[in-house]
Amino acid sequence: MSVDQPLVLVIEDDPDIRALVALHLGREGYRVQEDAGRGSVDELLAMSPRPQLIVLDWMLPKTPGIEILRRCRSHADWAGIPVLMLTARIAEADVVRGLEAGADDYVTKPFSVPILLARLHALLRRSKPRAAPVPSDAKIRVGALEIDAARFEAKLDGEILVLTESEFRVLESLGSRAGIVMTRNQLVEKIRGPGFSVTDRTIDNFILSLRRKLGAHESLIQTVRGVGYRLEAPAPRA
Repeated sequence: MSVDQPLVLVIEDDPDIRALVALHLGREGYRVQEDAGRGSVDELLAMSPRPQLIVLDWMLPKTPGIEILRRCRSHADWAGIPVLMLTARIAEADVVRGLEAGADDYVTKPFSVPILLARLHALLRRSKPRAAPVPSDAKIRVGALEIDAARFEAKLDGEILVLTESEFRVLESLGSRAGIVMTRNQLVEKIRGPGFSVTDRTIDNFILSLRRKLGAHESLIQTVRGVGYRLEAPAPRA
């Protein structure tokens, strides 16, 4: 198999599920690295080459998947890798926790193989570099925030923000319509595509996480009660 094919890291302690996922990914042309979740997170983060996507179980024998996810999101070289959580944790609160921790998608067990593969394909498509460069004047600037779609990069006061893919998609979507309110459904369609089932709390938690990362500039993201959110620099005080 060509090294040009995307490498997917499957972290799952159930050998039957791990083998099933690896089998179908292999049939789709992906390279697969299997991990039973029994090693340390530091060993995982030293993996070379790094994967282009991670399928991650929550309940693992050594370190919970959600903690592995948080460590990935705080590591400069792993922060931007799409992560799909594949888990038996089906409660809405768990879904929200997983997405808030930085998961890009969340699939519950038992799962449909075709749906899982479709979700993986979508994540990899969105994470690929754009085919044509976006002109430099296409950068979005709102107050101290600069969003560069071509580089998949956002800066605040000139410093790069460490964002998950979904957080960047939300920020870019709001920035592309700066000053205009976007509903939660519009934001879901921008980052997930039409027909994706997600609760309002999911978008709210992405917004909460973005505001934390914006720090003193959190007021750039404004809530329009009962409608949605908009990205706009606050009016200067008189």
